[in-house]
Amino acid sequence: MLRTTAILTIAALAAGAANAETLRWARAGDSLTLDPHAQNEGPTHTLAHQIYEPLIIRDTSGAFQAALATDWAPKADDPNVWVFNLRQGVKFHDGADMTAEDVVFSFERAKSETSAMKELLTSIVEVRAVDDHTVEFVTDGPNPILPNNFTNLFIMDKGWTEANGVEKVQDIANGETTFAATNVNGTGAYTLISREPDVRTVLEANPEYWGKDDFALEVTRIEYTPIQNAATRVAALLSGEVDFIQDVPVQDLGRVDATDGLVVKTAPQNRTIFFGMNIGADDLSSDNVDGANPLSDVRVRQAMNMAINRDAIKQVVMRGQSQPTGVIMPPFVNGWTEALDAVPATDVEAAKGLLTEAGYGDGFSIQLDCPNDRYVNDEAICQAAVGMLGQIGITANLNAQSKALHFPLIQNGTTDFYMLGWGVPTYDSEYIFNFLVHSKDGERGSWNPTGFSDADTDAAIVSLASETDLDARNASIAGIWQTVQDEQLYIPLHHQVLNWGMSDKVGIEVSPEDDPKIKFFEMN
Repeated sequence: MLRTTAILTIAALAAGAANAETLRWARAGDSLTLDPHAQNEGPTHTLAHQIYEPLIIRDTSGAFQAALATDWAPKADDPNVWVFNLRQGVKFHDGADMTAEDVVFSFERAKSETSAMKELLTSIVEVRAVDDHTVEFVTDGPNPILPNNFTNLFIMDKGWTEANGVEKVQDIANGETTFAATNVNGTGAYTLISREPDVRTVLEANPEYWGKDDFALEVTRIEYTPIQNAATRVAALLSGEVDFIQDVPVQDLGRVDATDGLVVKTAPQNRTIFFGMNIGADDLSSDNVDGANPLSDVRVRQAMNMAINRDAIKQVVMRGQSQPTGVIMPPFVNGWTEALDAVPATDVEAAKGLLTEAGYGDGFSIQLDCPNDRYVNDEAICQAAVGMLGQIGITANLNAQSKALHFPLIQNGTTDFYMLGWGVPTYDSEYIFNFLVHSKDGERGSWNPTGFSDADTDAAIVSLASETDLDARNASIAGIWQTVQDEQLYIPLHHQVLNWGMSDKVGIEVSPEDDPKIKFFEMN
């Protein structure tokens, strides 16, 4: 298990002088692994994007851009097949050629049991190399949005992976460590020079990178330092010891933006923050109710939803930097509507009435599991929610810890009540449903420890991958969302707002995915 994030002093950040092409980059938490298929998590993907590459990327506006594939389209005579033409002349960092064989191998690896990416690939029944630079993806029915699923599917070198015995994806949820978790051989714009997890990672420009004529590539060295402590992180930016931080604390936005030589750039993120609940267990392990599960009663879940004052969280905890919501889907996503997004009214008395109806008029206690180094003010949000739930008689005992310890609780189903944030890189509701709503069955539902399982809902979710009538598909999406809302599967809080702080010598716009690709950066 990765150890918890170290809190560094300013002096520790000053090791070595940085030249004009060095980007000193910090954020609250580190990548959880270097195995590109082991963890479907934002900071992990963000570091991977500097070293590895997928077939397609999204640019800073969220639009598709060719990466290891130059073009793609359904096969003219078979709508069940997508054809991807690969970029020629691409080499891995060790000099090996990137070919279709590596793409086939990488996708098969990403489909395997311990992969965190397999839900994205459930409609694929075969991946085949036509020649060295052509790959065909065969699906179990026409899949009009298949390319949307590929923007974080990184390509590995088959020979390197086999030579180092890491054909199997690291089982990060159960604490496994492998060679691929600490070593890399990608095709990306930067190569790994050194890495000390949770302390410092150094990358340098790949001299053989294929994209020299396609990207700015003005940064020649990256020094990436996770700094969990907000005050230390801001102090490092204010003092000039780092050039760029992804997560300016909301309480420091004005101070940073008013500092000569610094800039704050703000944009809505394609991510929603929410609470999840174990509604399927007969009894919970972290509550004080014997022989019953209070969360299995929809009235209890509705009461908890009504107790949360999202506007108060926005104003007090987030200093105005959030967008309260009633659904676990950002506005960027196909399926979002204003009606679904409407913020639930806070009503403490009505919530108490629902608890009484459900037989819990005296309340109950339960553990609330939260990360303290993943989302903007994550622990503070949970602390606020504890107080709000207390107003209706529910005692939430807060357990806040590093994301490296928090996420395995969700993946292993060992939490009863938890915070999670979900970004949607495909910009489509199917992604949310596959991970968070479908029954946990080995292929889908890997981030759904709620215990919710409904055969009709599962069938509707599966059908989305091959539905070519977009009106019918959108109707199915709306129906699934109605079930999610009626069952109160989750307690939505807000859509996250991004605040990147940087030296004015750094030229980049905020990506809605919160995944800065350093090859786009310009250094003034």
